[in-house]
Amino acid sequence: MEDYLPNYYADSNIVANLTEQEARELTEYHARARDVLNQFFIDTATWGLARWEEICGIPVNESKPIDQRRSYIKSKIRGAGTVTLAVIKNVVDSFQNGQVDIQENFGNYEVVITFIGKRGIPPNLNDVKSAVREIVPAHLNVLFKFTYLRWEELDAANLTWDQLEALGMDWDELEVWKP
Repeated sequence: MEDYLPNYYADSNIVANLTEQEARELTEYHARARDVLNQFFIDTATWGLARWEEICGIPVNESKPIDQRRSYIKSKIRGAGTVTLAVIKNVVDSFQNGQVDIQENFGNYEVVITFIGKRGIPPNLNDVKSAVREIVPAHLNVLFKFTYLRWEELDAANLTWDQLEALGMDWDELEVWKP
């Protein structure tokens, strides 16, 4: 800011102090304005997530991790309209660990959702179930399947028991491990 002032202010301590204070105020103002702008977008919202949840009819639960709250909001927004397999996939994909394969089983009146992105059960499975149940017609049953380490994959890794033990994984970590 001092570059914009006349040269005779260069030696003034008062002017230097004023410009330093103004620079701090403007920097803080800019940061606050950016923070408010961030609340208008789900991916950057923090303290504004409660408002997004109210808009979508989701109970506000600030004890949940922010990424799970964002995922649920996105699923509510994506789930509007006619329900197709693409809509269901779009809703579930909005969640953490949400990459899925979806199949219809017409004979049994069910939709099978298999999580294929990451192995194991997603941390916010209850939110996924709730979001899917809201958009899938009531006469259809929804089944969730999860992927885990298969014995063939473990055999293909060609590890000895000592090498496997050296990985230092417990059973829960091993069953979601990708060799």
